[in-house]
Amino acid sequence: MTAKHFILATAGHVDHGKSSLVKALTGIDPDRLPEEKARGITIDLGFAHLELPSPSTIDHQPSSIFHLGIVDVPGHEDFVKNMVAGVGSIDLALFIVAADDGWMPQTEEHLQILTYLGVARAVVALTKIDLAEANEAEVVAAIREKLTGSPFAEAPIVPTSVVSGRGLDELKTALRDVLADTPPPSDIGKPRLPVDRVFTLHGIGTVVTGTLTGGILRRGQAVVIQPSGKATRVRCLQNHNQDVEASPPGTRTAINLPDVGARGADAGEGVARGDVVTLAELGGASDAFDVLLEKSARLIDSKASAARPLKDGTLVRVHLGSGNWPARVALLDQKQVDPGQRAIAQLRFEAPVFAFAGDRFIVRDWAEQLTLAGGLVLDPDAVRKRFHAEQRKRLLEIRAQAPADASAFVRSQLAREGATPRSRLLLKSRFSAPEIEAALTQLAADKQAVLAGDLVADAATWRQLRQRASDAIDAEHRAHPERPGLAVSDLRASLPEVRAVAGLFEALVADLCRNGFRQSGVAIQRASHRPALPPHLQAVGARLRATLAAKPLEPPSRKELAPDALCQQALRFLIQTGEAVELGQEIVLQAEAFAGATEAIKKFLRERGKATASDLRTAVGTSRRILIPLLERLDKDGVTLRQGDSRLLRAKG
Repeated sequence: MTAKHFILATAGHVDHGKSSLVKALTGIDPDRLPEEKARGITIDLGFAHLELPSPSTIDHQPSSIFHLGIVDVPGHEDFVKNMVAGVGSIDLALFIVAADDGWMPQTEEHLQILTYLGVARAVVALTKIDLAEANEAEVVAAIREKLTGSPFAEAPIVPTSVVSGRGLDELKTALRDVLADTPPPSDIGKPRLPVDRVFTLHGIGTVVTGTLTGGILRRGQAVVIQPSGKATRVRCLQNHNQDVEASPPGTRTAINLPDVGARGADAGEGVARGDVVTLAELGGASDAFDVLLEKSARLIDSKASAARPLKDGTLVRVHLGSGNWPARVALLDQKQVDPGQRAIAQLRFEAPVFAFAGDRFIVRDWAEQLTLAGGLVLDPDAVRKRFHAEQRKRLLEIRAQAPADASAFVRSQLAREGATPRSRLLLKSRFSAPEIEAALTQLAADKQAVLAGDLVADAATWRQLRQRASDAIDAEHRAHPERPGLAVSDLRASLPEVRAVAGLFEALVADLCRNGFRQSGVAIQRASHRPALPPHLQAVGARLRATLAAKPLEPPSRKELAPDALCQQALRFLIQTGEAVELGQEIVLQAEAFAGATEAIKKFLRERGKATASDLRTAVGTSRRILIPLLERLDKDGVTLRQGDSRLLRAKG
């Protein structure tokens, strides 16, 4: 049998029997604090675990064992912030309503919180049924009506009593059946553990617990604590009090962190609830998120204080993961968000917060009395000054319309950044590498993205860069037709944005060279470009060519050949383009004459083995004035080898 891990959290009004039901199901009392025992209510998060066999399949035997990490949350209105800390990453809600009380204020608030957080599956436990058996049908019908329009409208409702034991087996069966159709938490290679509890054990040190999502953590693995960025490692791991080598997503996980202390209420260093244990390569925290806000339609026509509009500029508490932070709401195109409405907004925090694109959160009022809205992170690395920029608005609108579509996020990210390493694209997101790669492949096929090695670029941005580069090269050809092309360093300087992404310029040059351009030494040119003298040097160039051609192996000295600045410019052009060849500082030969003399020397040496300069002068038919610089050039080029007064042909020559 395979093991499948899930996280279940309770939800419901205070004193509706959540903790008692967890204890009856698991044998574990989740209320661990003395104050909870004294007051008889849950104040902070409690934890338990339960194993259930999957529904029978082959030969009436279960194919899997469901391992449920259970988070028991408080139901009192004063401790909703603790409740939210426990339901940020769950697969299934155990939604609890007492049969004698029915639907209550925190029942409704908890339902809205679960909906905002994207929880789609629940089993409803109708507790204390022994106190309302006479009107059980009416109570069930009333709850079903309250669930209408919510994600739990079709959720099973199971009457239970911890006093008589009624319904406990039926509740386990209902949980098992829902879990059978629930995909296990995904391993996307991006582990995050939002810390919900920190304590110190004598002889062991600091231990943190939380619900692990997104990937696997292993003993000995290097991790960081966000948002501080403090580096540490996983000394050891536990699941449900059992030591493990690795912990998969969807498990309640305890981590022993060396060299890290618990952070107190006075802040300072260390780790505390709300921090996240994750990997350094997944990026850092930010002080602003671009988000999609939503105010529940269940508040339409409601007289509750939570139904009041959420206005632009409101100071709120944002609950994300296991923590909450003060932030100010900046709405994009609206003055307020009314019940049933959505709005793009920016959350501006007082200090950096760590999140992924796709994370869900809760917005509560500053006094922590009301749940005002929920939302989805569209960009966890927002820039405050660019929030109202038109390009920014388009990015956010694309994501808001398709918050679960990897292609929409990839496309909008490329439109914003222009180009980025493929390995870094949307690292701070809930999308896996295969999902991102599939989106890139499709965008490339649709001509919306350009793939260049480890780089990926927005197609429109890439076209603009390539056009600007082409224009710069063509401008150089027009201004200086005598030159081989534009210096690569000058091309880079004309495109300042390429400095922001390592390797982008090199990828652009490679693309140009595949599409009508070529690099020649330190210059880049159109493949069709042939250097030509500018008009004012053409007559001078013609005279130089004629002079060199008149006596190919007995040209005048360089000073005689190019006595003035114009002649020197034209001669440099002939040398740079290969029409002429320098032999030292004083002699310049026509390229054809140089090639012919070289071939004559190579032929003579092949036949004789070695020869003196005098022998070679005769073979070539030139003077010593020309031959000695010619031989020195061939020595330098590796064609010949000097031994005393003789020359040999090098093996490669």
